Parts: sequence; structure tokens; C-alpha cells
Amino acid sequence: MVSTVTEHRTRRSGHRAVRTSPLPVDTVARLVQAAIAVGALGVLAIWWKNTLGVVGADQWLTNAGRITGLLAGYAAPVLLLLMARLPLLEREVGADRLARWHAVGGRYLVGLVFAHVTSIIWGYALTDHRNVVGEGVNMALTYPDMLKATFGTALLLATGFFSARAARRRLGYETWYYLHLATYLAVALGFAHQLSNGADLGQGPERLAWYALYLGTAALLGWYRLLRPALLDRKHRLRVAEIRPEGPGTVSLFLTGRRLDELGAEAGQFFRLQFLAPGLRFAANPYSLSAPPGPDYLRFTVKDLGGHSGAVAGLKPGTKVHAEGPYGAFTARRRRARQVLLVAAGVGITPLRALFETIPAAPGELTLLYRASREEDVLFRRELAAIAQARGARLQLLVGPRAEVGDPIEPATLSRLVPGLARHDVYVCGPDALTARAVAALRAAGVPRRRLHHESFTF
Repeated sequence: MVSTVTEHRTRRSGHRAVRTSPLPVDTVARLVQAAIAVGALGVLAIWWKNTLGVVGADQWLTNAGRITGLLAGYAAPVLLLLMARLPLLEREVGADRLARWHAVGGRYLVGLVFAHVTSIIWGYALTDHRNVVGEGVNMALTYPDMLKATFGTALLLATGFFSARAARRRLGYETWYYLHLATYLAVALGFAHQLSNGADLGQGPERLAWYALYLGTAALLGWYRLLRPALLDRKHRLRVAEIRPEGPGTVSLFLTGRRLDELGAEAGQFFRLQFLAPGLRFAANPYSLSAPPGPDYLRFTVKDLGGHSGAVAGLKPGTKVHAEGPYGAFTARRRRARQVLLVAAGVGITPLRALFETIPAAPGELTLLYRASREEDVLFRRELAAIAQARGARLQLLVGPRAEVGDPIEPATLSRLVPGLARHDVYVCGPDALTARAVAALRAAGVPRRRLHHESFTF
């Protein structure tokens, strides 16, 4: 039955209407960045309001501790909000860009916390005429909620250490995922400390604003990360319907459920899937749709990269699935030019295969370049050919080792393969290294940055 549905959807793909965003590209992203900056200025205004003057090394250090403490206290819930799965941000900004902002902000947060701890202890030590170690021990043992703050700081610094690129390469996705859950506890412990010891957060509007920021963040996280997914699970009741081999180490996963059209999923988006099977119950990994979503089934194509993804091929029909999503801005909403180029490599063909079928384009306006090292690595060969024929689109397979066929991902070759390349919207998906090369080559070939669209799920 799934095969019949897939073939039917391919035949009628040229007539599909796809929603586009009424907002210019990056409008929401710029507004979010502006709001974060205005909030940071407001935090500095709180310190300015409560500071009459700064005299002497002890006060300079203490006030440096106050400023960095306030900024760290503000940054923590903001970073959690970026990863709260807020639909507007996921749709208009994109999960990968939000993750990059979160990663960069996380480094700033760790730096601010470290600066806050060292400067405040040093400043207090000078004021009390004690050594720094003795002052630190005294503060931890005698100040309200300081033991909680100390434990929270240790959790935060540990997460920052293991999130560094060198350490992160050695972690599996599941380990990294659960380690980051510890940051929720760290932020909660820090909040108690801020209210107990934050001289700048008295009983006035500043304290109310702080409560609103933290409690509002907790409410949004609780709804979008816990309650809403649980309600959607009960409503849609996703289950594994079929596992179909697609290529070496690659399978398509078909999920069935109820009223799946009400999910509002679009081609190019992804879900975080958690399978209720041994060894997979406690982790949710991101997988892209490899076909347009239907009212009664969803298709994902998964390459065995070890761990969670490697176990997908062994799932049994009927296995229950928890799904978070849909997420991602890698959709037709971002398309602005009349002509569209899709550039895929390896399993990166997954979301592009769905876009190839659905993105609005008249005959002759849509091109798919698909790079693979070996013939057997080409996925969906027959499906892609059928879509290209039905839509009057162009399919160009770039197959073979680079030593034999050269490097097709370079400006001159891309310009030759795609006439008028600079006038195209371009969607790129593949391994991170190849995506970076493709983006650089496309920019060199004259494609404006605003017309380049790509997402990465590297954690």
C-alpha cells in the first residue's frame, strides 16, 4: 500500500501547492537578534541604576562580578528559549541556525560564569582582607543558596567542556543529548542563587522581570518540549509500518498514524524520532522526511552511522514511535527566485528528494545535481527519474571518485552545468565538509548569500 501511495504522489507532484512565508527571508532572525541585544542592554541598565560609583580595585572587581553575573543570568534562559522548539523560530530561523546561536551563546555563558565567579570572589577577598581561596570557601558555606550555585556552576562548566569540538567528537549523540539535559538543573540552581544574593534584583520591577523571564522560559519549555509532544503522540499514534532497504547501509522508514496531515509538515523538514524499542527508548535523533508527508504515512530515509541510526534497520513493524516536530526552515518557504537548483551529496538527498517533488517550479526551472562516489550509493534513482520526467525538471547525477571524474563542486563546473546559476535559489544538503565546499563554490560563482539555503544536524 505504501508503494502505491508513493507512486501516486510522484505522478501528481507537479500540481502541489506549497505555502510560502509572507515575511522576507531572515526577518524573524534579525528581530530575534535585536530583541536579545535590547534585553542585554536592559540588564546593563539594571546594574547602572543600582551603582552610585566605583572606587578602588575591590569595587572594580566586585562590579565586574555583578555585571557578568547579571549577563550570565540573562543569557541562560535566552539560550534555553532558542532550543525550546518554538514553532515560529523553527520555521522561520531554522533548527541548525538556532543550534549555532545556542552553541556560540553557550561559550559566552561559560565565559561569563567563570568571570563572575573569579572576579566576585577576588573583589570580596580584597574587601574582607582575606586570601581568595579562604573567601571562596567562606562564601560557598555561609551565603544563602551558594552550595546550589556551586553545584550548578560545576554542571555548566562540565557541559561547556564536553561541548568543545575536540571533546564532542568522542561523544555519541545520545551522551551529548543527556549531558545537555543537566543544564536545565544548572540554570534552576543558578536562579535560586540570583534571587538570594543578587543585590541588583531587589523587590522592584527588576525582580518581577527576572521572574517573568525564568518562569516564562520554564512554561514554554514545559509546553513545547514535554506537554505538546505528549499530546501529539496521543493524537497521531505513530507506528513503524515498513523498513525498506534503499542502498548500502541505508533504509527508508515508513511510519503510519492518524490524521498526519494535521501535523503541518512540509517537504524539507525533519522530526526527532524516539522509538519505543530496547536500547532506543531514551534518545531522540533528527531524521529528515524523504517524501512529501501524507495524511496517513511519513517516510524517512536513514543511513547507518552507528548507535541510534544503525538500529533503525532492525525495527519491527508495529513499534511505537514518539515524534517531535516538524522542525526546520529548509523548505519552499525560503525560495524567492523563479529558478531553483538542488545540490545533494550522499544521504543529503533525503530532504532534497522531497523538495524535488514539491517545490513550485515550471518545466525547465528546476535542477537537481546529485553527487555520489559510487553507483550503488545513488538513492531513489528511479523515483528521481520519474519526478524529473513528470515535472519537466533536470536530473544530473555526478557519480564517481574524485580522482577519476574530477571535482564537480567548483565554481566553473557548477556554472557550466547550470546556466544562469547566479539567478537561482540554491538548496544544498550533504556531509558538512562537502556542504561547506559547495556553499563557497556557489558564492564564488555569483549566487547571492540570501539565495543559498542549507541546514546541518551535526551536534
